[in-house]
Amino acid sequence: MASTISVEFCGEWFRVAEGEEMTIGREADLSVDDENAFLHRRFLTIVQVESMWWLVNIGSRLSATITDGTGSMQAWLAPGARIPLVFDETKVIFTAGPTTYDLSIHAESPQFARIAGLEDPVGETTVGSVQLTPSQKLLILALSEPMLVREGSGMSSVPSSAQAAERLGWQITKFNRKLDNVCDKLDRLGVRGLRGGPGKLASNRRARLVEHAVLSRLVTAEDLPLLDQAEGDDEHSPLG
Repeated sequence: MASTISVEFCGEWFRVAEGEEMTIGREADLSVDDENAFLHRRFLTIVQVESMWWLVNIGSRLSATITDGTGSMQAWLAPGARIPLVFDETKVIFTAGPTTYDLSIHAESPQFARIAGLEDPVGETTVGSVQLTPSQKLLILALSEPMLVREGSGMSSVPSSAQAAERLGWQITKFNRKLDNVCDKLDRLGVRGLRGGPGKLASNRRARLVEHAVLSRLVTAEDLPLLDQAEGDDEHSPLG
């Protein structure tokens, strides 16, 4: 049966017909940002193999975060990896340099229909429930604010640690300590991309943290008012 894929980016829709292929990058079929030198010329490609559509990372340095649109399934698409587009909507977030991009891929005839249960099983790409302290949630909100405010706009900038600390009224040393803690907590829960090697936190961990938090709905736009009423602090919490 014939099937097509549609990609939505910055409010524009792009159709990929059966048997066609679409590349995504700086100089590609879908050029998400032709001025960002950190972005691969061709980073992702959508290709059909027999009757199955795939999203393939054809870049050499960048990775992408993938979710089914509900936040219940999340995958890490490293260079050379590929993932089948089996859901009716697949959300994609990736960061190149200072900019984070988000787009959605829609399948005309999805091969998988998710039925939510009271207790969904945890699979290889599913991250379980995360218990955040109030200050950890505020930290993630401060970093995610630009993306949450501009949800669906296609691109946003991740604040620097200094900018996020200023937004919260924290000292930079406090912010960095709490960032270490929350990244370490999520890393232990299996979130990829927060560590650059044994014992080392990744240099782009702020962007990766935002990607994971937004797609898994650790924070949402409804949480943003917390930033303007942030008064309490769990400084002495062992998890904070």
